[in-house]
Amino acid sequence: MNKKFVGGAALALAAVLTLASCGSGSGSGTAPAGGGETKAAGGEPVTLSLVAAEYGDGPGAPNSSETFWKGISESFTKANPNIKVDVKVLSWTGIDDAVATLIQNGQVPDILQLGGYAGYVKEGLLYPIDDVMSPNVKSDILPSFAKLGEADGKMYGVPFISSARALFYNKELFEKAGIAEPPKTWDELKAAAEKLKAAGVSQPYGLPLGQEEAQAESFLWMMGNGGGYTDASGKWAINSAQNKEAFTFLKGLVDAGLTTPNPGTKNRKDVWADFAAGKIGMVNGGPMAMPGFDKGAVNGKYGVTVTPGKSGPLTTTLGVADWMMAFNKNGHKEEIKKFFDFFYGTPDASKKIIDTYKFTPVTQSAATALSSDEKLKPFLDVLPNATFYPFTDPKWEEVKTQTQQTIGNIVKDPNGTLDNLQKIADGS
Repeated sequence: MNKKFVGGAALALAAVLTLASCGSGSGSGTAPAGGGETKAAGGEPVTLSLVAAEYGDGPGAPNSSETFWKGISESFTKANPNIKVDVKVLSWTGIDDAVATLIQNGQVPDILQLGGYAGYVKEGLLYPIDDVMSPNVKSDILPSFAKLGEADGKMYGVPFISSARALFYNKELFEKAGIAEPPKTWDELKAAAEKLKAAGVSQPYGLPLGQEEAQAESFLWMMGNGGGYTDASGKWAINSAQNKEAFTFLKGLVDAGLTTPNPGTKNRKDVWADFAAGKIGMVNGGPMAMPGFDKGAVNGKYGVTVTPGKSGPLTTTLGVADWMMAFNKNGHKEEIKKFFDFFYGTPDASKKIIDTYKFTPVTQSAATALSSDEKLKPFLDVLPNATFYPFTDPKWEEVKTQTQQTIGNIVKDPNGTLDNLQKIADGS
């Protein structure tokens, strides 16, 4: 397994998670409002470029990441009239390739919000965070997550968003199918799915193995059998016996018609929309799914429980951490520092993330905002034992991309699909 999120009370740990998650948009660029040129201390015009991923429902939606970042950038420029921030928000399904193309074409952003940073460290493209964040602001980042942002002894990534995963289930459909309580084991999950199917539920278990976030759903199934992308020593173990057994079991669910049809073509966003509409009995998800569920037919009718494993509920769960990082090509170190200090040092920013996306803040000072939120409690409870992707390994970005693109084949050929991913991880 990869790094564990260990230490502290659940509230404090959770708090680290989400300040990062605030804001990206889906696919279009947003230039922050404000007229006239921006000038640095030396008098030269300065516009920071920021590329971010979409956490909302896309352009025009109330929770659009474009809207979030526009508010942040406008507030920042109001406080720092000499600096503007040009924001480009991209869909998760294409952001990795888009950023790679920007860098290859010499259009390197100043700030990037993405799922991993280690590959950019290896290429020497990033500022250490000590260069672009004041010590008092950095010290407010929860220590466990600050540690996860390190490579080669220095911090290069600042947590932007993080959350844990759990199993959502439709209480109304469970009652209709005669299921007394949510499943704790794979066998119980299969039995519940069979009862849901017999009761007329078209998708007993929601299975998103499309490119948006297939690596997350896959990881939960690996963990359910004591497996993972890596073993306890950190060595790549994608084609381990535990993982092959897990996906062979999952293939059986698919073959029996107990999951989302053609899961390799279905993204998380679409499966969550079906759960919100009351069409799915069970689905894995994070707290960021709840705003959408609460606006759908399932509002008030769903419960949250620990994700089932082969022989019992998972003793660990997936902790997802996305990151902010600063590129050194454009020489805007001081301007980036002002932005990072503003973003991570402004209480309104973390509150807006919590209110909009149901993530938790990543700073210690913002942790108290979670204390009265009962809906977040199931996720806060599992955070102390959360396990993260091996994102500190530079190879992870390639493995993640290939997982997103090919893991859907798992429902046809579990062993071959995992063996191919292992070869990529091993570089062979």
